[in-house]
Amino acid sequence: MSARRFRPSYALAVVVAAVAVSATVVTPVSAAPANFPAIPEFDTDFYLPPDAVVAAAAPGEIIAARPVDLATLNLIPTQVDAWQLSYRSNNGRGEPIPAVTTVITPRGAASAPRPLLSVQMAEDSLAAYCAPSYVMRQGAIPWPLTGAVTSGVQFLEVQAALAQGWAVSVPDHQGPNNAFAAGPVAGRITLDGIRAAESFAPMGLSGVDTKVGMSGYSGGAIATGHAAELAGTYAPELSIVGATEGGTPAELAALVNNANNALGSGIVAAGIIGASREDPNLARFVDEHIDPAGRALFAAKDNLCVGYTSALLPFLNLKGFLRTEGDPLEQPVVKKSLDALNLGGTTPTMPVYVYHSNPDWLVPVGPVNGMVDAYCSRPGANVTYTRDHFSEHLSLEVIAFPSAVLWMRDRFAGVPVEPGCRTADVGSMALDERTYPVWVDAVGEIVAGLFGKPIGG
Repeated sequence: MSARRFRPSYALAVVVAAVAVSATVVTPVSAAPANFPAIPEFDTDFYLPPDAVVAAAAPGEIIAARPVDLATLNLIPTQVDAWQLSYRSNNGRGEPIPAVTTVITPRGAASAPRPLLSVQMAEDSLAAYCAPSYVMRQGAIPWPLTGAVTSGVQFLEVQAALAQGWAVSVPDHQGPNNAFAAGPVAGRITLDGIRAAESFAPMGLSGVDTKVGMSGYSGGAIATGHAAELAGTYAPELSIVGATEGGTPAELAALVNNANNALGSGIVAAGIIGASREDPNLARFVDEHIDPAGRALFAAKDNLCVGYTSALLPFLNLKGFLRTEGDPLEQPVVKKSLDALNLGGTTPTMPVYVYHSNPDWLVPVGPVNGMVDAYCSRPGANVTYTRDHFSEHLSLEVIAFPSAVLWMRDRFAGVPVEPGCRTADVGSMALDERTYPVWVDAVGEIVAGLFGKPIGG
């Protein structure tokens, strides 16, 4: 089993400071949690079961389960039923690892078998307290303080999915190493989380007959894309009817080149750290070639959530930190490691909806075009690809989310997708009037939930 990276000594400084600030927040009596959940770094009995227990389980087999309370902004209770499942998964080398997913259902009996949507949040962080399983919990340190801003905001998208009446699985897809950008392990954790959710009786699902969808944006699209490519061989028994992904980092080397000396260098540096945690050869190369300034920067980013690691020293020459002859990305060890994280090598067996901002400043569109072309060059491809010309990386997530919900709603309803591949270039996906009711209905459900109405029930 790979080395585990829960290191509370460094994260503790951030967490203790956040606790001190959050203690000044006045919480309404009706919203006060019964207790404050332990951060994952200190909740090792659940997050890190013994190696022998993990190895003895089958992929997706549940090791432990517990009910949890979720809350908007960690204060306002979310009117849903939720549990956390600890289960066995595999890393990219096929070795057993522990994993955790949060599974959620609307309250009340479903009128028909519920579909299951696996939502991969853009965790994009380097510590376990940034993971969705902690960020969504009532009584947790508020995510604006920890810096886990992406998972905190995307919890509203999870609630919008629940408002459709769907069950939801939200895996901590970066795994026990908090390996941001390591797609192969994220894909396996996602698929095994679906297996765990289907076998968990309180979810009330139909087992392997459950209609399943997968969704993710940006860092979450890494997990979703790899899960879509792996599903046919790794989890062929799952009835996955579709996958939606946007802002997809399809090629990590292109991401590094795009971010070098640019605004996105902070978050991409975190991706290099995360990828090295799952690849000992890459970790060794970085350790041997990084200069003192780069070493100090990487140490400062270690164990931080996305908000802080993105803001910490942007506009840096990332490649300049590595002392090599020529471009460090062309070094054989680096090239082999990063190539293994690229998308496009296998065409997904389910329909896929891909959307991307053409002028995306963080995740370049070229590799996504190449990924789609690779998918569509093979028999059986079913890809719908939309390029938006008047958005950018952050705005497209909000603009396009309703379109992804509508597309997935049709897949769950059994509406067939036209076979083959199709690409559409649009001015703005925000001009699609069909999507307006999705946000109106979802926001209405969420607001009603703040006043005690069950979401999606």
